[in-house]
Amino acid sequence: MNIDDRHSLLSRRNFTKSIACMAGVRITSLSGKERKSQRLLLGFDNFSIRAFGWKAPRLIEYAAKHKVDALLFSDLDVYETHDIGYLKEIRQEVEKQKIILQAGTGGICPTSKSFKGKYGNAEEHLRLLIKVAEAVGSSVARCYLGSSKDRKTEGGIRVHMASTIETLKKVRTQAIDAGVRIAVENHAGDMHSKELVELIEKAGPDFVGATIDTGNSTWTLEDPVETFRNLSPYAVCSGIRDSMVWPSEKGVKVQWTAMGEGCVDMGTLFKEWSERCPETPVQIETISGFAREFPYLEKDFWPPYSTIRADDYSRFLALARKGKTLSPFSAPDDADKKKAQRDYQLSELEKSFSYCRKKLGMGRKKA
Repeated sequence: MNIDDRHSLLSRRNFTKSIACMAGVRITSLSGKERKSQRLLLGFDNFSIRAFGWKAPRLIEYAAKHKVDALLFSDLDVYETHDIGYLKEIRQEVEKQKIILQAGTGGICPTSKSFKGKYGNAEEHLRLLIKVAEAVGSSVARCYLGSSKDRKTEGGIRVHMASTIETLKKVRTQAIDAGVRIAVENHAGDMHSKELVELIEKAGPDFVGATIDTGNSTWTLEDPVETFRNLSPYAVCSGIRDSMVWPSEKGVKVQWTAMGEGCVDMGTLFKEWSERCPETPVQIETISGFAREFPYLEKDFWPPYSTIRADDYSRFLALARKGKTLSPFSAPDDADKKKAQRDYQLSELEKSFSYCRKKLGMGRKKA
């Protein structure tokens, strides 16, 4: 190993250590045996059980009941108010329950088709998120750019990446002063993981990291294992589910599933997770029951995805060869539709808890 290689290795180690510190993790010196025996932190995103419309206190109660280590509030509507006093009460409750709370919101890209302006302009929205994160004791502020629709606009995804980077840079001082790392997600087919890496590096990895979403990566024609490998040096948050991918008449179909019910190589993924970012919580975000087709055999499909490299795409095709057709979820005709949706979402999440604990050895609390 030459001097440049050693310097690069040390830089990566220091960078990973700094990310863990920003995520609120205390770095200690562990032996190889201790590192191997340390189970991954298991949690969930409140979006998994969105049909209930629960607010923060009820979600914390549910998280405590299921003895999870972490909880992601991925929207700002989960709070009754954004007053500091109330937010500090939420912080006290999660600390009492020994739950790592991570705060989040939706899109913060002003040029995205997904941007709504509910909390003011993009900068104001992001500043509110940082304020909330700091008050509830979260060292993470999860957000995203937009969706796959942004890839199809004039100038493609890079136009929106540039405006997101500009917005992020405006709040750098506030984020650093608050001890909060902004964790941008690969969301709904907006950015390929390599594009997200580029965004983080250009915005500033001293205050911007990644939220890894293994389901969303299939919407940019990626194998989630490769997504993880690309984003793991920056990972402070996550949204995790399995996916089934199978060949279709026009290309491939993708259906998100509970953990263990798709074709993603979960064993490899979480073995590497334990090695690369062992203190980043695995936040389950189940969004199951429907399939989306990616008609890559049609000639007009490719322009928005022209940045995808052949080797990345080949791994995705290999994943599709492992998959099988799934049927969508639909409630029985005579069922209460709202109750059926709630029951289905609970079942998907709790099956995932069980799989992660029993098959993947996750969770540090005794369930």
